[in-house]
Amino acid sequence: MSSYNEKIALQIKDLLFSGDQSSENNSRRTILSSLLSIQDRFGYIPEIAIETIATYMNVSINDVWSVASFYKNFRFEPPAKHLIEVCWGPSCYFKDCSTMISMIFDLLGLDDEGTNRDGDISVRYNTCLGACAQGPVISIDGQLEGKLNGDTAVNLIKKLKESAN
Repeated sequence: MSSYNEKIALQIKDLLFSGDQSSENNSRRTILSSLLSIQDRFGYIPEIAIETIATYMNVSINDVWSVASFYKNFRFEPPAKHLIEVCWGPSCYFKDCSTMISMIFDLLGLDDEGTNRDGDISVRYNTCLGACAQGPVISIDGQLEGKLNGDTAVNLIKKLKESAN
């Protein structure tokens, strides 16, 4: 194990299993709650986290991986500097979010959700951002932007890229 992985594994152990192993909090810890805590802390699930959780919870790596891979919101790569979530729920879909999504992908050089070549912006689908009356909607670093079309969304992302430079 590299020193980087050892450092991450220790941070995960401290995050999840600090204190008395028999404490009520540790006895209630689940694989899912462990993964959520790790993603909250690191912004993604480092590869070493799967093995670390399995070791300290006395379960198999497959048990941990089956939970981690089941939920689409878990990320296995370090996050980009900026996250854009694009709503493609029914309200946004019927308001032509697909054109907006295509224009966003074109601007960032993406074929599907992921991180652009520069590594500074990630785009993810979201089934609902909870602002249906404002659709189509995107979230830029947690800030909702609504009543968009392809041109307005592209302009917002261009401004984001310019501010990062």
